[in-house]
Amino acid sequence: MDLDMMKKTAVSLVALATALLAGCSQPVPPHLKPLSPQAQALLKEKGMREDSPIFVRIFKEESELEVWKAKDDGRFHHFKTYPICSWSGKLGPKLKQGDKQAPEGFYRVSSRQMNPNSQFYLSFNLGYPNAYDKAHRRTGAHLMVHGDCKSAGCYAMTDALMEEIYILAREAFQGGQEAFDVHAYPFRMTDANMKRHRFNRWKSFWKTIKQGHDHFEKTHQPPPVAVCRKNYLVNVAFKNPRSRIDPRGACPAYERLPVETLPQDVLIREAMRQSMQKAAAKPTKQIRVASPPSDGDFGDDSSFTFGGPPRDPSVAGFAFRLNSILGRN
Repeated sequence: MDLDMMKKTAVSLVALATALLAGCSQPVPPHLKPLSPQAQALLKEKGMREDSPIFVRIFKEESELEVWKAKDDGRFHHFKTYPICSWSGKLGPKLKQGDKQAPEGFYRVSSRQMNPNSQFYLSFNLGYPNAYDKAHRRTGAHLMVHGDCKSAGCYAMTDALMEEIYILAREAFQGGQEAFDVHAYPFRMTDANMKRHRFNRWKSFWKTIKQGHDHFEKTHQPPPVAVCRKNYLVNVAFKNPRSRIDPRGACPAYERLPVETLPQDVLIREAMRQSMQKAAAKPTKQIRVASPPSDGDFGDDSSFTFGGPPRDPSVAGFAFRLNSILGRN
């Protein structure tokens, strides 16, 4: 091999090595990142699995989003409370397209509602309008929890916090959870707060959704929710499981389900957690940032991937799904 050929070969090898190194240094897309070591440590500390089911609660007035994780007892336990960076509008449900109100009520999120390609970093669609909203002829679409700290009817988080929440949801889906519940409230539904807002036009609506709040506080299980006669029915079972449920029509015969409260020691620990959380909280001014009217880049659901085939469902996921099935019968 002559000298010129050797030089050309060396240059080619250097170019190839540079290309390979550049390829290895490409950043991992946010929706495919692993959970941070800090979040993994917190899960371990609380005895939770990364792929166990999640449950989300939102409180507008306090600007807080809670993530709860299921354990092998089939109940949800508090994992972490995240500050909401921005939400728009005021206390009360969303009524129509363009009112820039963030929704309130009971929503459900499947993997098809996750958007890794959101123009607001990452997002998931709350599923507004749900059956209750449609029964009241409410309009609007693409109501999200997303990053970018800007809101015009959505709940906006910082990118870092949205990334962690998104990954927790992704892992729960891979663990076998079909969909997770999101309960969005105007404020923490304590008796004192209800009394403080007793003259608000939405007090009757809030009394209804408070039933879901109180049920979860007692049981750490999201209650079954149905809609008929343009109203939420919380924690009921229809006597004829094959009854047709019309959100705008009369309710079929139903009965209230028993409430299996948590053991007293768990309730005491939870009350202490809430007390410490309240003591540590500092009043903050709500951030209202103008932004485009909606997260309209929902994308093609069929193209969403979560970094590989689903793993076997976790024990917590199995207990959660079994409990849900039994609750519906």
